[in-house]
Amino acid sequence: MTFLENAKKNWFLFSIGLFIIFAKYAPWIGQKGGPLYPEITIKYIAVSIIFFNSGLSLKTDELKAAVFHFRLHGFIQSFTFIFIPAIISILVYILKSTSSINEYLLRGILVVACMPPPVSSAVIITKSIGGNDAGAIFNSALGSFMGIFVTPALLLMLVGVSGAVPIMNIINTLSITVVLPLFAGQLVRMYIKDWLEETKPPLGQIGSFMLLMIIYTTFCDTFASDVSAVKPLELLIVALLILLIQLSFLYLIFSTCATNNLSFGFSKADIVALMFCSTHKSLTLGMPILKIIYAGDIILPFISIPLLIYHPTQILLGGFLVPMVKNWLHGVIDNTTNNV
Repeated sequence: MTFLENAKKNWFLFSIGLFIIFAKYAPWIGQKGGPLYPEITIKYIAVSIIFFNSGLSLKTDELKAAVFHFRLHGFIQSFTFIFIPAIISILVYILKSTSSINEYLLRGILVVACMPPPVSSAVIITKSIGGNDAGAIFNSALGSFMGIFVTPALLLMLVGVSGAVPIMNIINTLSITVVLPLFAGQLVRMYIKDWLEETKPPLGQIGSFMLLMIIYTTFCDTFASDVSAVKPLELLIVALLILLIQLSFLYLIFSTCATNNLSFGFSKADIVALMFCSTHKSLTLGMPILKIIYAGDIILPFISIPLLIYHPTQILLGGFLVPMVKNWLHGVIDNTTNNV
């Protein structure tokens, strides 16, 4: 695959880097009070478009078949919103005591732990392997809805904010820019579902561009300030740490659910969905929520960095694991899990 083909296939990942570079050399455009007016265009319009698109895209009629698999849903949502935040909180506490990693980057790792599952990546990987894609779709949708309420609460509890917490402002902004557009999108979908299925408008690309604008304005504020940049060595350590965290959680789920003695009664197809839905985190939903809660806070770009690293890592790692997990699922590699 040539560089151009690779860039086209992974255009969003490349674009994140380009938009951050653009923010470095033209921060005045997207910084607070700049000509882009991010306090209006990004905080309200871009975020609302993202969640309206999410509402349009969620195929609620396809989720009915997976509704009653309560054990699967309970595992994924508990792992996402309880187990991961608890384990990462302990890890960050240890790292604060034993390392000299930038404190804001460590808080950014906590930010990742608070995020809901993604709407797309876990579903795509589960489907490409041949796992329980209906369960993956349902839990991605369920996690997205829960994340609107659970993620802000976890962020305020584990990460905190500088100064007084504007609870009512946060609730009002989340209601206007997240909850209402999401439900409006679902309502509109009821009337134009057939048109959406036939024409397949580029809703994903529109949402991705809005997300890139959020990332751009976030880093504009950073580069326009006097805050020193994060050291490259710290970024490398955080990237390696995030890779290790993902591998550990994937192995934990697989080894726990796919062995004969510790089986929870999940099928192999279920285990595939568990692995990726439980460990993937949403950049698309996470960045807008961070932008709302930490609007104007100088720490926002720094606590966003681990999430920006986690997103491409989970996609690349998931793609790397697809053939191996597919072989296991279809019995090509099946030494210890024949009876699962």
